[in-house]
Amino acid sequence: MQRCDLGGREQGPIWHRKPSPAARQGSGDSLLAGDHQGNIYVFNLNGNRFNLVQRTMQACTALAFNLRRKTEFLVALADYSIKCFDTETKELVSWMRGHDSSVSSISVHGSGRYAITTSPDTAQLWDLDTFQRKRKLNVRRSVSIQKVFFLPLSNTILSCFKDNSVFAWEFDTLQCKYQLPTPVEGSVFLYKVFAITRDGRIFVAGGKSNHLHLWCLESKQLLRIIQMPTKVRAVRHLEFLPDSFDGGSNQVLGVLSQDNIMRFINIETCKLLFDIGSHEEGISTAAISPNGRYIASVMENGSLNLYSVQALTQEVNKPPPPLFKVVEDWSKCKLGANKLKVRVTSGRSERPWKSRGSKIQTRSLKPQVNTSLENKENELPGGLNKKRLQALLKGFGEYPAKYRMFVWRSLLQLPENHLAFSSLIDKGTHSAFVHIQNEYPIKSRKLLRVLQRTLSALAHWSAIFGETPYIPLLAFPFVKLFQNNQLICFEVVATVVVNFCQRWFEYFPNPPVNVLSMVENILAHHDKELLQHLIKCNVTSQVYAWPLLETLFSEVLTREEWLKVFDNIFSNHPSYFLMVVVAYVICSRAPLLHCNQTEDFEYFFHHRNNLDINVVIKEAYHLMESTPVDIHPQHMLDDFIPLTKGQYPVFNKYPKFIVDYQTQERERIRQDEIAYLRERQLVHELEAKAQERKVEDETWYRKQELLQEAEEQRRKMLLEEEEKLAEQRQRLAAVKRELKVKELQLLDAARRRFLKYQQDQRQMELKRLDDEIARKASVREQETAAAAQDVEVRQMELESQRQHFEQHLIKDQETVMQEMKGEIDTSRRKADLEDHLVQKLMEVDREEKQKARMVAEENLAKAEQKCVDTDWRMQALHKLRCEDQDREEHYKEIAKLLHDNRVKEAELLRALKEAEEKKWQEVTQKKAQLEAEQKAAAAADEHRKQFLEDEMNDALELAEKLQKEDGYFERLHDLKAGHAETGLGFQQVPKSGNVCLNDLSASESSSHGRRREELACKEWELMAEVRRLREKLTSRARTRHSATRFSATKWTP
Repeated sequence: MQRCDLGGREQGPIWHRKPSPAARQGSGDSLLAGDHQGNIYVFNLNGNRFNLVQRTMQACTALAFNLRRKTEFLVALADYSIKCFDTETKELVSWMRGHDSSVSSISVHGSGRYAITTSPDTAQLWDLDTFQRKRKLNVRRSVSIQKVFFLPLSNTILSCFKDNSVFAWEFDTLQCKYQLPTPVEGSVFLYKVFAITRDGRIFVAGGKSNHLHLWCLESKQLLRIIQMPTKVRAVRHLEFLPDSFDGGSNQVLGVLSQDNIMRFINIETCKLLFDIGSHEEGISTAAISPNGRYIASVMENGSLNLYSVQALTQEVNKPPPPLFKVVEDWSKCKLGANKLKVRVTSGRSERPWKSRGSKIQTRSLKPQVNTSLENKENELPGGLNKKRLQALLKGFGEYPAKYRMFVWRSLLQLPENHLAFSSLIDKGTHSAFVHIQNEYPIKSRKLLRVLQRTLSALAHWSAIFGETPYIPLLAFPFVKLFQNNQLICFEVVATVVVNFCQRWFEYFPNPPVNVLSMVENILAHHDKELLQHLIKCNVTSQVYAWPLLETLFSEVLTREEWLKVFDNIFSNHPSYFLMVVVAYVICSRAPLLHCNQTEDFEYFFHHRNNLDINVVIKEAYHLMESTPVDIHPQHMLDDFIPLTKGQYPVFNKYPKFIVDYQTQERERIRQDEIAYLRERQLVHELEAKAQERKVEDETWYRKQELLQEAEEQRRKMLLEEEEKLAEQRQRLAAVKRELKVKELQLLDAARRRFLKYQQDQRQMELKRLDDEIARKASVREQETAAAAQDVEVRQMELESQRQHFEQHLIKDQETVMQEMKGEIDTSRRKADLEDHLVQKLMEVDREEKQKARMVAEENLAKAEQKCVDTDWRMQALHKLRCEDQDREEHYKEIAKLLHDNRVKEAELLRALKEAEEKKWQEVTQKKAQLEAEQKAAAAADEHRKQFLEDEMNDALELAEKLQKEDGYFERLHDLKAGHAETGLGFQQVPKSGNVCLNDLSASESSSHGRRREELACKEWELMAEVRRLREKLTSRARTRHSATRFSATKWTP
């Protein structure tokens, strides 16, 4: 057994010499293995290579191969995830998550597009094209999942649980198809491991018992219960051993038990066939290749063992010994008296006969040396018999394809010298075949590599094969046939050369004239007419025989025909090979007789022809029997001699001096060629250097010229660019000037438009002020007229009061009510004025925000306009202040008059004190309430003139004094009008001048008629003076506003 220690290597050969038997291409030639450190290796059994394809850095719990993309594989890791890797690129293809516990198994559908991963709590179905989860199988916590897997050759999923329930599901719809019934009582045990045949018909389950249950999935019935030997107490793993000829109904089942031994039994006969593993080297788990050729087992010590199923079953499939035996008389042979003599041919140990006076002795007897030649030839390795093989060959015409290679190896008696072949391979590629791909361009690199190694080994074995031009043609059919086992290929070719190419190299380098003469003699004896025709056409044996010999019929026969021919050649004497050549020529007699040109004959023997190969074979057997002894090649060629074991025989049946001379000449020519090539290389290097220097010099001069030209061009370009730049600058300056002029024009137009807008606004403002002044003048006139009317009404009321005192009191109350309404109206007007001012402030703020968005020139204009507006407002404020001063002087005169009137009224009130005491008590209470309201209004009015406040306070104090003395008080109406300017802090101005004119209604008496007349005259004069002052202020404001409207607006630098 060969061993290969990975030793941390990432790649390398698996074995130094290929084990026998060899695995051909097909399924099962690659093995995937992972360890607890996360290293995953791929073993290519066909290519004798192993590669480290991935390092996952964590333990692997399950592996799966045979996906739709053959280079990809699935691996379940200890972190409960499943990853897909590529063996060629070694890259991560996908990462699938979804399990909450360790994944115990991965089952891949036959199409390779779907996979089922199983853990104790769930099973999940994955789509391997998108790597997405399609379905999930959940179970109760009390019942765990043992295994879920696809049935072969069907779309059925089988799920096995720990309670021994087995369900079958339809893959497309995931509907339950059936459930297996409960096993019979008395043999119930918990299922742990399962196996299924390749055809999906037989289902085997095992567990902690030495019983195995065989179920038929078609009938859903338990077929039988197999009892393993008593050494088996529990089954750890089950797997069927595939066979290419059983149609998928596998009969051999591998059972791995608790003693770490895997036993292979036949489920039909219940016989133990063979076992692997031992108590010292126990098996932990095992896997069988799909083609049934290899068994890979992971041992308890961590090693990976690979078993050949053919080698394990060799003893099982060994044919029985022959039934026919010969008993000969050995009495003439003299032996010692104390020895037993027995004639045996099988080489087995036999029990001797008992004789009197002697002890029983047992020995292993060997065949005698003087065994007949016929029996010696008939005995072949592997228990085969040559005579029986020949009979089988004559009956069927060929050997079975399945056993052909085995039969050939037995017929050729290959020694399988691994060490000798390794020494030849280790010498490397022979110099004669280094460039073989140029002469024989083969598409398959593997086939070309095997051909090169085989030819190199032949050339290292004997120098003649390195000089023979046709040796690749001779070896190529066997290389193509045994390309998976180079040792067998080499030994088959060597055996063919030694036995079936006898005396080919005696006339080297010419074709074997002696062998061709044998062929020509046989042809002359059996078909003189055809030979005469060939001679007549100047066609020699080098044209019609040598092409068939040097190519071993590979050019004129198909693969099946060639295999059939060599089944017969290997089963007969080496001379049969020459008979096949003659038979092929004789069977082609008709077309050859119609050929006259040499080229036609050459074409005929180098291409396939319409010829029945069975007829050729029969004709060759006929020639073997009917050829005379004197020209029969059997007496000229030696019998078949196999290659010696241990070391290959020396092959020197060729003119050594010619070969040595050719070798020396070739070596001398090669050395001369090497020297010539070296000198030519040196000359080429010198020429290249000189040329390089010359090129460098020319390049340097050319670069200098180009630099100068480029410099001149750059200068010209710079001058042109400067001129263009100057023109562009001039154009740009002109454009800038035009733009500046347009900008100035636009600014001028904007300013003019803005000035016009300002003029319109000023005119509108003046118009509004005129309207306001006119309105105020009309209001004052109305107020004056109302005051005059009030005086008249008061006079009439005083006269009627004397007569109707009681009615006067009622009217007095109504007057008080009217005064209250007047105050309310006054407050409303004040509120309206304040709202108007607030709206005006909002409009001013909005205008300022709009003005802030204008350009810098507009902002400057705004600033200038704002300055003008400020001056205008200051002038207006000044005018208002002047009006307020005039109004103040007018108020002083009115206040003085009112003071005199109050004094006179006080004297009148004293006279009426006693008569009206009760009424004025009620008036006093109302006066107290009214006084509180007046104090609150006085506190809210902050912009009142100080002088008016003092006068009003004096009036209030006097009124209170009169009230205390007389008990009667006529309330004074304070009309407060405020004028507020938001940006400049304008003061409020009273709206009317009839503040206390209505107070005279209750102060006159019948004894003061003359006083009333004088007061009326003074009031009329005062109102006329007020009108004159207003007209004067209005005319003055108009003249000032018209004079300063345009003087304050001017352009600023």
